[in-house]
Amino acid sequence: MTDDILSRIGAVIESRKGADPATSYVAKLFDKGLDSILKKVGEEATETVMAAKDGDPQKLVYEVADLWFHSMVALAHFGLKPEDVLRELARREGLSGLEEFAARNTPGRKNP
Repeated sequence: MTDDILSRIGAVIESRKGADPATSYVAKLFDKGLDSILKKVGEEATETVMAAKDGDPQKLVYEVADLWFHSMVALAHFGLKPEDVLRELARREGLSGLEEFAARNTPGRKNP
């Protein structure tokens, strides 16, 4: 279910790239440009942290949904899809977080 809904939302976001900013929130974000998209990601990240600190699970879920959505808009700005992130998560599955972090910081290794 998870990757299906992400794919569907990703497709809708992609379809809004050329839409009229007066009739689509996502089109309006794309029209305003990357800085506006990233500002929304930052705002939603802050609201997610605040919701977690409040200790309200439902509020946290709501804010994470907003964060994911706006992150998907940022991905679409760069021609990326939710599947790209899911592939990266699948690549990391089973790796120790400490090992994965150490591999990122290995001299001479190109980071993704």
